[in-house]
Amino acid sequence: MALGIRYNSPIVLTYALLCTVVFFGNQFMAEAFTPFISLSPYLDTGNPLHYFTMFSYILGHASIEHLMGNMTFILLLGPIIEEKYGSNNLLIMILATALFTALLNIFLFNTGLWGASGIVFMFIVLVSFTNVREGQIPLTFILVALLFVGKEVMQSINMDNVSQFAHILGGVCGSFFGFTGLFKKRSPSPEDTYNGY
Repeated sequence: MALGIRYNSPIVLTYALLCTVVFFGNQFMAEAFTPFISLSPYLDTGNPLHYFTMFSYILGHASIEHLMGNMTFILLLGPIIEEKYGSNNLLIMILATALFTALLNIFLFNTGLWGASGIVFMFIVLVSFTNVREGQIPLTFILVALLFVGKEVMQSINMDNVSQFAHILGGVCGSFFGFTGLFKKRSPSPEDTYNGY
């Protein structure tokens, strides 16, 4: 039997591919793309590029280590989430997390922002809800919150040029999406599967 390669998780794979192409393209072009893939810490309502970078900053990465670390988690966890929530819903969750994080970063901090770390933390928390049952809080969620989000809160006091705030907000968004089930993929109804007359 012949084996083929399947583009099994279109949003996750396309996102990872875009991040990789953007990173190497930016390196090749002497960081000419940086203004388009990094978020300014100041609100510039008269600049259309600023609105674009409220989303595009999640494509930029500072180093190959930064890129590889984020892509490892995205490619590992993303397909599970995309299967559970659907491609369209996952795209909405990624864009909503990017925008929410960008706006709060602009209003609360005076530092720029770039990278997929907030999306990674949204994935980490959200994947802990994959087997959630109504009326129950998954123990996996509690452990993830303690280990990952708690670590970011503790590290936020360090001056290390890493936006723990973005990590925490990504986790908050993942918690919101997981608890509310707002973007949970709808199960097919009997009418959807009935083909008779």
